[in-house]
Amino acid sequence: MYYVQRNEEGQLTRVEKEPFTGMTGEVFSPTPEIAAWNNARNVVDESLQHRELLQRSDLEMVRVLDDLIFLLIQKGVITITDLPPMAQVKLMNRAQARQGLGGLEDLLNSDDQGIF
Repeated sequence: MYYVQRNEEGQLTRVEKEPFTGMTGEVFSPTPEIAAWNNARNVVDESLQHRELLQRSDLEMVRVLDDLIFLLIQKGVITITDLPPMAQVKLMNRAQARQGLGGLEDLLNSDDQGIF
């Protein structure tokens, strides 16, 4: 059995296998409409999983790009002044923040009697 909620036009807006508040009807056996709803929900769920994966990897890619830009600068391929002024400011701010955390990381990860 399926418990459903329909909008004013009679279209499915929610399908569950358990009763829920706001349901507007029951469907006793699977129908093409229920199958289509489930397929659409699976597509949405899969899309959300991909979006979450990309969002997590975006943060990692920022670090990769930081490292790549500073490597190119270090090797003399580009200079910081080759970049737009706002990019220069953002990179320098990130470099200072990473440098500040580097001191903390050294304390936390040291083999001797650091903080922990």
